[in-house]
Amino acid sequence: MRKSVARRAAVKAAIASTVLLAPMIGTSPAVAEAPQLKPGDLPAELVQAVSRDLKMTPTEYLDRSARAQELSSYAREFRAERPDAFAGAWIGTDGKPIVAVTSPDAAKIAAADGYQTRLAPVSADNLETSLTQLNQWISGLPNELSSAINSVAIDFLNSQLVLSVANTPVGHVLNLPTLIANIKVILSPNGGGPVERHPMGGDTYISAPGSLKDTALRGVDVCSFGFNSVDAAGNALNISAGHCDPNLGKSDQTAGVYLPNVRDIPASPELGKFVRANLGGQSGLDYSVIKLNDRAVRAGMDQPSVRGANGTTLTITGIADPVIGAPVCKSGQSSTFTCGFVVADRVETQLFTADGESKTVRGFASTACTLGGDSGGAIVSGTLALGITSGSNAAEAPSCDEANIALAQYGGTATLGIPIRPILTDIDASAGGGLGSGITVRTRPNAG
Repeated sequence: MRKSVARRAAVKAAIASTVLLAPMIGTSPAVAEAPQLKPGDLPAELVQAVSRDLKMTPTEYLDRSARAQELSSYAREFRAERPDAFAGAWIGTDGKPIVAVTSPDAAKIAAADGYQTRLAPVSADNLETSLTQLNQWISGLPNELSSAINSVAIDFLNSQLVLSVANTPVGHVLNLPTLIANIKVILSPNGGGPVERHPMGGDTYISAPGSLKDTALRGVDVCSFGFNSVDAAGNALNISAGHCDPNLGKSDQTAGVYLPNVRDIPASPELGKFVRANLGGQSGLDYSVIKLNDRAVRAGMDQPSVRGANGTTLTITGIADPVIGAPVCKSGQSSTFTCGFVVADRVETQLFTADGESKTVRGFASTACTLGGDSGGAIVSGTLALGITSGSNAAEAPSCDEANIALAQYGGTATLGIPIRPILTDIDASAGGGLGSGITVRTRPNAG
């Protein structure tokens, strides 16, 4: 979902849109953090996106976001105490929280705690075991076959796995494993042609493997800033997407990050440098850490805000976990503020680098429209940091309006997000006490 200034996106990712009916809850620790902003404090452009995309008022948006985090905390504890009985949790279309269980006794417990319940034949643990088996099978396929598999998700409502396969000849003839029952296969679009769009201001940055002055225009990539952060040493940092680092995978991942000067790209001022990047691997995460320089700090990038349309900002008040049915909104340089709902909190998909290398990435899916260049942009639920944008089935569309029309037959737009909580944990764990150690998303203004 990063985008070259003058060539097609270097990453392809399609998310199974049928996981709209795929309720499940994450296993990471969840702490309900109530929004501190009032509905009237939300930026006008975000209010417009909430109304347009979610058909909600600002109050409804904030209330449902808070309710989702309360459910996340309850489901985490319920699952820890009764792993064989827990079968998923989500926010229903009516806004009410639901807990799925495998036994009437477990249903009585959840009901007594004030939750609607749903009986399911298979526990969350068993379905996740099947997901692991399926991914092991995929990893053993030749590249020409595995590249036709766009994503794998769990559909707890129907007790099945959803395998999204490219609508290509290879995808049509792909043989499925027989060791796992209950696999639903859907065909997803195979992508369109190249997109030629200029970078926009606000949350946009560009990067290159070396000096901008020594890099051809086609070698310059466009991405979006994510969440402003700070580590224990007080370093001003920004969390973005790992695949946005043009030196990802090299011994030295350092690369400059610039505010684009569209009239003179080589003269674009530097805002910082990539100091760490991760794509796939053991964690399955797609994230990068940008160390911001004094110019960026003076511009306000050490503040607890997310930039959106027309330069407006949303103040971040805490962090959240993905919960099915929770409303989300994202910022990004191409599509600015767009909103949707979380439709799966565990999706595994392949991202293809510019060199054609496949990386398996783990995240959550939402229906928010995301375009090429939005990679690394912030995803929020209410006023809480939820994750960063990694990929989309609309990456090559020229606009969200056209994407919504073209993808309607496949269930609409879908975006892959990387949850912020495991990103923070991974950065801190790998920092070794150095840069990034004790990192947190900014939720308080820097007094200077």
